[in-house]
Amino acid sequence: MASSKQILAEAKDKMKKTGEALSRRLAEIRAGRANASLLNPVKVDYYGAPTPLNQVASITIPEARQLLVTPYDKSILEEIERAIYEANLGLNPQNEGAAIRILIPQLTEDRRKELVKNVKAETEKAKVAIRNVRRDAMDQLKDGHKNGDFNDDQFHDLEDQVQKETDAGIKNLEEISSAKEKELMTE
Repeated sequence: MASSKQILAEAKDKMKKTGEALSRRLAEIRAGRANASLLNPVKVDYYGAPTPLNQVASITIPEARQLLVTPYDKSILEEIERAIYEANLGLNPQNEGAAIRILIPQLTEDRRKELVKNVKAETEKAKVAIRNVRRDAMDQLKDGHKNGDFNDDQFHDLEDQVQKETDAGIKNLEEISSAKEKELMTE
């Protein structure tokens, strides 16, 4: 049986990782400016193996609304261009011979609102994940209480600690979400 400290530490760690995962997912939601993480979903067919774009090319940001993809191996330039199209990101790669330039279009008001809805949906999924972590921790604590690992007072204190961690985790998710929403609506 895990100790109460282990249960709390594990729950806190899982909640922290949920916040980090939300940050990564929201970074892939395109705001109006260039960000190399926009191309994270792109997989290039490199010698028969689907390979992440950032492993076969350097991605730079020469201007606020431009990405420049320079392959390490010039022979796969067309493969990279095709992969960007097929990733269905709403981006138009322009082959310049030695590199691919991608202009990031300005977002319309409707598209901004749609992206904010996506942010809220991702945030809600993360909140559910945190609540699941809380439920698992509470179940472990209840099992420990039944087994006599801790008395009633300790059990209630531990429940309070799990709830405080849950509240802090959800507050963190909301801060991440509101920062992304603000970024989407002000660009």
